[in-house]
Amino acid sequence: MDIRPVEPADLPALVDLACTVFGPFYLDSFRPVVGETVFVNRHGDWKGDYRRHLAGVHDPANGKFAAAALVDGQVAGFAGWAVQESERHGEIDILAVHPAHRRLGLGRALLEHALDQIKATGVVEMISIGTGGDDFHAPARALYESFGFTPFPQVTYTRPI
Repeated sequence: MDIRPVEPADLPALVDLACTVFGPFYLDSFRPVVGETVFVNRHGDWKGDYRRHLAGVHDPANGKFAAAALVDGQVAGFAGWAVQESERHGEIDILAVHPAHRRLGLGRALLEHALDQIKATGVVEMISIGTGGDDFHAPARALYESFGFTPFPQVTYTRPI
């Protein structure tokens, strides 16, 4: 495995990977729970949302950074993070590992890499990361807690009008 900064040519692989990783959440977890009206209005274009979001995930001039984990020359995972110097805050924005490469330490290595990069700025006093409280996100919560992150529950309610 090799971890390197994300390059513009990686964008299609990042989008495909994000859709592969998070598709089951949107289609099998979120959609059935919230119903069609909320799903369509909140995340009906979730693939497009990833396409748009990931286009700017590595933008160092604006404090956004991303790294890809390569296995056999292919993107097997990636992490994106932001550094907000004025707030002395770093935030892990996204972390995704292809299902075929899970339980092999890629997520841990990517998170470690992002944390090291954030710490290396010398301007950050705290780092945050968010994830869902549902069963789909349980492995992510376990990883983050193993790094000493403290969870704080938040509940978001949605409903159709």
